[in-house]
Amino acid sequence: MSQAPLEQAEPPLVLAIDAGSSSVRVGMFDCQARAVAGLHARDDHPFHTSGEGAAIEEPSHLVQRIEGLLDDVLARAGRAASSIGAVRMGTFAGNYLGLDAHNNPVTPIYTYADTRPAREVEELRRELDVADVYQRTGCPLHTSYLPPRIRWLQRSAPSLAARVRQWVDAGTYLYRRWTGKGDVPMSYSMASWSGMLDMRSLTWDEGLVRHLGLPANALPDLDYAADVRGLAPAFASRWPALADVPFFLAVGDGAAANVGSGCVDASRVALTVGTTGAMRVLLAGVPRSVPQGLWAYRLDARSTLLGGSLTEGGSVLCWLMETLNLPPLADVEPHLARLQPDGHGLTVLPFLGGERSPGFATRATGALVGLRLSTRPEEVLQASLEAIAYRFGLIHRLLEPYMASGARVVASGGALAHTDGGLAHALELAR
Repeated sequence: MSQAPLEQAEPPLVLAIDAGSSSVRVGMFDCQARAVAGLHARDDHPFHTSGEGAAIEEPSHLVQRIEGLLDDVLARAGRAASSIGAVRMGTFAGNYLGLDAHNNPVTPIYTYADTRPAREVEELRRELDVADVYQRTGCPLHTSYLPPRIRWLQRSAPSLAARVRQWVDAGTYLYRRWTGKGDVPMSYSMASWSGMLDMRSLTWDEGLVRHLGLPANALPDLDYAADVRGLAPAFASRWPALADVPFFLAVGDGAAANVGSGCVDASRVALTVGTTGAMRVLLAGVPRSVPQGLWAYRLDARSTLLGGSLTEGGSVLCWLMETLNLPPLADVEPHLARLQPDGHGLTVLPFLGGERSPGFATRATGALVGLRLSTRPEEVLQASLEAIAYRFGLIHRLLEPYMASGARVVASGGALAHTDGGLAHALELAR
């Protein structure tokens, strides 16, 4: 990423908010898409997990982190904050929370990694035409998506479910909080990631809404090009530079990663490895059919993101580093580079957070087979990274028919940026 000193940054500036699955970042960019040096801040926020499969974030915690970073960056910007021309947000995909009639959260932020609605997935698979739902919404029935989540809450906490007046994503909630406007719409991008958007009509899927017994206003209005202007008095006083700046609707982090890495047509395929992993290609229009094992999410009214996601990625790497009590990654990677590919005799299923693409198994868990007295921790790490890479290989094969001839794979993401070779070597092996 190129940078520009503050005094050389070309206005108007864009204030970007990235609410990722493991950290929150706020930063400024100039009109040449260069990061403005010194005007970036980050705060880690891992999900709250449990042995029952929970993976949630408390709305108040996310609010505190993001608003604190905004305070910090705007204060450091000083007079330059008056050059901000827009605010843009990307959030980790597959997040949703329930709001009451006053737009206050009554549920946690449920995430794609929360596997507790597994029973409800099985119920819905029996009750619905699975293939038809898949092709209408672009999403399989899986714990990552909203339909089984709503059914699960209705069953497990009916009094709480009754308090929910509308389901939104975190970005829509934050915009409503900051502006005081209860009608801020959700973008097509975030709606598509819920598994409840009819991806061809760009409306909420009537069949699913009816089947779940939801009232017509249980889901927000939809838009893409809209922006929201005018902060509520408390926030206009807190952030005067943003009082009349347009806030553009939040998009999924995967869509933002594709656009940000220049993967905006079938000639370039985005491979992202952060906390999780994904491989995606941006297509014009809507694919005639969605291949089994992939998903299709709308970016806007003209394009669709086709790809597959892995729950595993940097999260597996971090878990292994801590669990195996390995030395710092910089010390481990030279050893990994010298190991023979697939020479460890181990088989790993890296589903520590469940499986998404391509199998979408609702009750998948991790497994490690082939351990011997001679097995070394570095070999367990190597085998696990290779297992993740093999998962990418499966997604790549499914995507190939939709790629242009000679399509280039563009890799990005925090897990790759912070490794010198181990994961990269594994990805090469999978090819």
